[in-house]
Amino acid sequence: MTKLSDTQAIILSAAAQREDRNVLPLPGSLRGGAAAKVVGALLKRGLIAETTTDSKTKADAALNRIWRNDEDGRAILLHITDAGLAAIGVEPESPDPAPTGAATAPTAEAPQDAPAEADPAPKPRAPRTGTKQAKLIEMLRADGGATIDEIVAALDWQAHTARGAMSGALKKKLGLTITSEKIEGRGRAYRITDN
Repeated sequence: MTKLSDTQAIILSAAAQREDRNVLPLPGSLRGGAAAKVVGALLKRGLIAETTTDSKTKADAALNRIWRNDEDGRAILLHITDAGLAAIGVEPESPDPAPTGAATAPTAEAPQDAPAEADPAPKPRAPRTGTKQAKLIEMLRADGGATIDEIVAALDWQAHTARGAMSGALKKKLGLTITSEKIEGRGRAYRITDN
């Protein structure tokens, strides 16, 4: 698995949970030179990629949705790549859900393709078998559920990744209901409850 800083992991996890896979907005505390340094490192490693659009919307730090503008004034967005998804243990949902590398130059046809991806109705999401997400669901459906420490040990994740997967992928994307209860001698255990 790719070695990531906590900030890089948070940025990639947030992008993976967004429908459009946009890296922006960055965490509120990450601004200016620090943001440029972290984004530059992710671009260099091919974990995120720039995508040029036809939009002439100006980059605005307050909105934090457009990374920068090119020399023609077109908005450039940042999207997580398949390599970025793999770095945080998430498998892409389709063969080409996001740009695959930072080195690829956007073409004039790319902006026309971008809206077409948003037009179809979203497919209901279901967990794949054999993935870390499937293992997480299995652990949370077991009698007694699982603690963060147990999830971290079983999936080789960091604690914030486990929490993010539960709140983002399982609750928001899959619509599962997760409850927690404090168990003496074990700590807080999380469990999927079927309604």
